[in-house]
This record gives sequence, structure tokens and C-alpha cells, in this order.
Amino acid sequence: MNPNTPLTPRPLDHLSRNRPRIMTARQLREHGVTKGAVTDRCRPGGPWQQLLPQVYLLHSGPPTSEERLTAALLYAGPGANAVITGLAALALHRFSSVPPLPRLARIEVLVPQQRRLRDAGEVAIRRTQVMPRPEQVSGMPCAPVPRALADAVAELDDPDVVRRLLAEAVAGGHCGAAAIVRELRQAQLLSLPHVVKAVGTLLAEGRAVAEGRLYQMVRGHGLPEPLWNVDLRVPGGPSLGGVDAFWPEYSVALEIDARAPRQDQDVLWPEYVRRRESLERLGVTVVRVTPRMLRESLEQQATVVRTALMASSDDALAVCVVAVPR
Repeated sequence: MNPNTPLTPRPLDHLSRNRPRIMTARQLREHGVTKGAVTDRCRPGGPWQQLLPQVYLLHSGPPTSEERLTAALLYAGPGANAVITGLAALALHRFSSVPPLPRLARIEVLVPQQRRLRDAGEVAIRRTQVMPRPEQVSGMPCAPVPRALADAVAELDDPDVVRRLLAEAVAGGHCGAAAIVRELRQAQLLSLPHVVKAVGTLLAEGRAVAEGRLYQMVRGHGLPEPLWNVDLRVPGGPSLGGVDAFWPEYSVALEIDARAPRQDQDVLWPEYVRRRESLERLGVTVVRVTPRMLRESLEQQATVVRTALMASSDDALAVCVVAVPR
């Protein structure tokens, strides 16, 4: 049987009246539309138009943003597990530093490595060995923000644009700095000078955001006011390390670990373990939080700190530890 032969011929008007208004050549054949009929309706001035190879818009006006995205996904192929990424995904995630979808000239689509597709029209195909788990945003499968950022940054060479994108991701609560750095490292982008500079700014701004959330946690959940940003030491001895908050009357210290982890957000690095053990031998309880913890579970972290304060003993050995501003 000729693959272009319609299965059940029927009038074409119902396709223009009803959604979906983006269809592939195969879908049209399944609706009884011959190849010749498609060609005829896509002639100049006709009621339909071809947006991408084998993908058609069933009206004559310009496509909407939703139709452009749908066409890009259909071009990637049914069942291809394709996801929108790059600037288009960030626009769907409502990044203010990204042009709105109607102004984006290209739509990046992630597909599995084995797909043999080429860029077409405004669609840029990005093949990857590891597909991210998509997030549904406005009905579209999108790459998570860290991955979308990495794919966007790979196509950008303006350091100010890169810096604004990374900063908005953290300040806007979309994700943590560590997740972004991990994706940039996996994409082998950390060797680019403008990316390295943007990441340095990102980590500094990410720490500032985390510190702001720490202040909010202490004051919003009724915790005692600590000494902020102090260096702990034994009188006359070397520094034991800096902490972000210290409650001397309870011998409890808190540290924000804002460094990008090597494997997982909650992996304890050797330097942190060494400092924690030194302080705990002197009777100081050390509470560690990450920016992600402060972003996603502020009330839970307040409970952790409150529990540590309540569990402290009156005869703690930390009387020999002094705090000096850092």
C-alpha cells in the first residue's frame, strides 16, 4: 500500500477548525489528507503553511509561540523524548533576562544521541548522551533550569549576558549555584574565561542570597540572635575556621557550605569534616546547611538549629573558644 494513500478520506475543513493546528505529514495522512492536498493547501497564499520538514501549520497567519514550540518537538519526532532547552526553556521558566519567546530566533531541542536530525529552520537540534528528566512548563517538556542554562551558555559569548542569566537563576530561586556549576562542568564550559568570571560572581552572589535566607530563618522563626560571620579560635592559638553564625552561650555554630560539590549537594568535603571535628572536640556543635537547604526547607533548618541549641549543655567545653569578627 502506498504510504501516501489516505486511510479514510474526509473533508479538510475540520482540520482547520479544530486543534491541534500543528500536524506532521504522517498525522495528516492518518486524517485522510493526501500529499497532493497538502502541497495544494501550502501553495503561496494558501490556507496552510509548512513550518519545518514534514511539519505543517494549519492556518495562514504567523504561528504562536506555543505552535512554534510544538512544531519543534514534532520535528524531533514522536517518541523521541525531546525536550526544549536553552533560551527557549529559560523563557518558559519566566526568566526576565531572556527575550520573550516571540523574539527568540532559535529554539533549541535536546534529543538522544542516536537521533540523526539536523538543524532546520529556527530549530537547533542538540544531541546528548544523557537526557535530562523533563519538567512540564506551560504544557511543554523543558530541561531543568541548570541544564537549560548550560545549553544556553554554550551558545553565548557575551560575559554580561551570561552573568545575568546565572545570577537570575540563583536570586530568583530557580536553582542553587552548585547545580549550575555542576552542569557547566559537565558541559566542559568552565575553561572559557567569560564563563569562569561569571561563575565567580555567581558564587559570591549565591552566598549573599544564602546569608539573607539565614537571617530570615533566625529572625522569622524566633531563634536567639547569634554572632554573625565570626572566626573561631582558642585564645592565643590559630584560627579554627570561620562560621556564619555562632551562639556562644549554647556552643553552637552554623556554617553555610556554598561550594559546588563534586558529586552531590550534600557530600561532606574533607576540609569541612576536619574543621567540624576540631570544633566538636572543643565542645562546639556545628550545624551545616547548604544554599539549597535554605532555599527549599527553611522551616526544617530552623528546627535543626533550635534542636541543637536546646541540646547544648551548660558545662560545654567551648568556654575556651572565642569569636572574633572576620
